[in-house]
Amino acid sequence: MRVHVAAAVVVNPEGQILIARRSPDVHQGGLWEFPGGKVEAGETVEEALARELHEELGIVPSQARPLIRVHHDYADKSVLLDVWRVEAFRGAVQGREGQPVKWVEPQQLREYAFPEANQPIIRAASLPDRYLITSEPGAPEAFLQQLEGALARGIRLVQFRAKTLDDTAWQALAEEVLARCHQAGARCLLNTSLQGFALCPADGLHLDSQQLYTHDMRPVDKSVLLSASCHTEADIRHAEHLDADFIVLSPVQATASHPDAEPLGWQRFHELTDRATMPVYALGGMRLEDLSTSFSYGAQGIAAIRTLWSVS
Repeated sequence: MRVHVAAAVVVNPEGQILIARRSPDVHQGGLWEFPGGKVEAGETVEEALARELHEELGIVPSQARPLIRVHHDYADKSVLLDVWRVEAFRGAVQGREGQPVKWVEPQQLREYAFPEANQPIIRAASLPDRYLITSEPGAPEAFLQQLEGALARGIRLVQFRAKTLDDTAWQALAEEVLARCHQAGARCLLNTSLQGFALCPADGLHLDSQQLYTHDMRPVDKSVLLSASCHTEADIRHAEHLDADFIVLSPVQATASHPDAEPLGWQRFHELTDRATMPVYALGGMRLEDLSTSFSYGAQGIAAIRTLWSVS
């Protein structure tokens, strides 16, 4: 029987995340963790989360949403971590059980020793809720202006996708895209081959569904992101085998770019996402209005071209 645990990624107004160190005399003792605890009989996850945060930290969540669910089997127990992102709370944080607590930047989470089951949570906590996939470039200056507009609207994760450019034009534009993303504090992944990635090192590599199966092990170092396009459960399992940091799963809804593709629908999306061991973005027919819906079905957020690329 799995132990059902409610856990929280608590975020302060500066974007820092709260972590606490486990007591040395408990399971996985001495490691850092995201606060939370066991869901008791008759409790909802939200009720358990509010109770645990008050007992452990003296705070009451006032704005929270689902972030990720993690199924994990240790040698001595199985757990389901039901993780919520808490973006506002009442009260002052204090370790009420004597546990050390600390606010850290999302990118610093990897520097701390966490239980193995927490690794997908670290990935989810470090990623935004929108993943922009660029449209096919036309005139470079117009393309870059549109990118700057998206970055100004808060996009912080970008996939540069350009399949029609020759190698020289692709590299020149990729370097400009990277420069503008970094200036805005955004990360950029390149949808390209390993050879292309070597020519223009970026924040990560994105594998399309064909490239996914050309690799038997993680093709890039863990210091950069690896994402993949998935359509089936087999795709997801192979992305997990490659230790991808996150995936996009599509098509969730009907889309003009792939009119013949059978949509998964939200229920099937949820079934596949709930068994994944990394964050999943919903792709295909996504609109900004679908963002909250995506959270309720287990998504990290939405990935899109038109919705996130165009001015709204």
